[in-house]
Amino acid sequence: VLQSGAAVNDKVQIAAFSGGGGGGVTVYSNEAAILAVNTTGLTSGTLAYSDAGDIFAVYDATDDKWKKVVFAEFALGDEPKATGGTVTTYIDGSTTYRIHTFTSSGNFVVNETISNVEYLVVAGGGSGGGYYYSGGGGAGGYRTSLTGATSGRNSTAETKLSLIAATYSIVIGAGGAGQSSSAQGNDGSDSTFSTITSIGGGGGGYNANGSNGGSGGGAGQGSGKQGGSGTTGQGFDGGDLSSSGNTYGAGGGGGAGAAGQNGAVADAGDGGNGLSLSFDASSAVFRAGGGGGASGANAGNGSGGSGGGGIGGAFTGAVAPTDGTTNTGGGGGGASHVGNASGTTSGAGGSGIVIIRYVA
Repeated sequence: VLQSGAAVNDKVQIAAFSGGGGGGVTVYSNEAAILAVNTTGLTSGTLAYSDAGDIFAVYDATDDKWKKVVFAEFALGDEPKATGGTVTTYIDGSTTYRIHTFTSSGNFVVNETISNVEYLVVAGGGSGGGYYYSGGGGAGGYRTSLTGATSGRNSTAETKLSLIAATYSIVIGAGGAGQSSSAQGNDGSDSTFSTITSIGGGGGGYNANGSNGGSGGGAGQGSGKQGGSGTTGQGFDGGDLSSSGNTYGAGGGGGAGAAGQNGAVADAGDGGNGLSLSFDASSAVFRAGGGGGASGANAGNGSGGSGGGGIGGAFTGAVAPTDGTTNTGGGGGGASHVGNASGTTSGAGGSGIVIIRYVA
């Protein structure tokens, strides 16, 4: 509430917040003076201001702390429907869209009810299996409601969201860390937005089946090993391996758009491909969800799936595995003997991403 004659940006003249403790603003010399106030008997919503540092604070009795208030100034009528992440706009004919891109965890703050919210939620990719002859990591789960787009495992786009005014936590899943020991690759972490959870990609197998995940990890070297299972609506299975021996390559990790390739004689499996979509109709099409290539001993190494998958390592040519690409959810490449040196660390999974779009 503004006192008579006060300017909109004059914080000193703000008398009270709606629903606050009432009363005017007490002016103090500096921040330390505000913190020194005896809060006994103060009610939530009590206001304080200091010219030194232009600090405006409100008292919260629930935890007995002063909370600094941060102001964002907009022309009346131009207040955004939501804030958070990196914000861009896109105009399609007479329709203006706002796009929020989160490459790290944060908050999506909705100031009013928004309908028909479109999203892309990609989880972190799994890492390849460690030591040698190991499967590629599976891509992170891939879910989207973008009109006309394909969601993970080549499913139809999901239902758009309707969001009420609230703060929504955005969690960006990390990729699974590269594995340097004789062990299974590490799973990626989940990404979340509102009611949407995309599951982290499965780690690649080491002398074992690939792990389950958003997309499954590829099978490690060994007769009858199987790729991990992908999740319905999020990603495909990792590649299998039907036999064993130094000439057999391991299975590729599953991708959002295709299964990982099976390992075979003289040929490690490639990672499954990711999917494409664009939130602003630009030529820069976003791709995500490639599976990691499997390692090979005397077999050729597998390629990473399109969309951020890492390549697998190989003994021949001393090829080192590579990581999945950051913010794509790509799986990491499986480890191998490289140049006759055992124990090469597998490729790490790429981190996930969340993109949100709505009519401005």
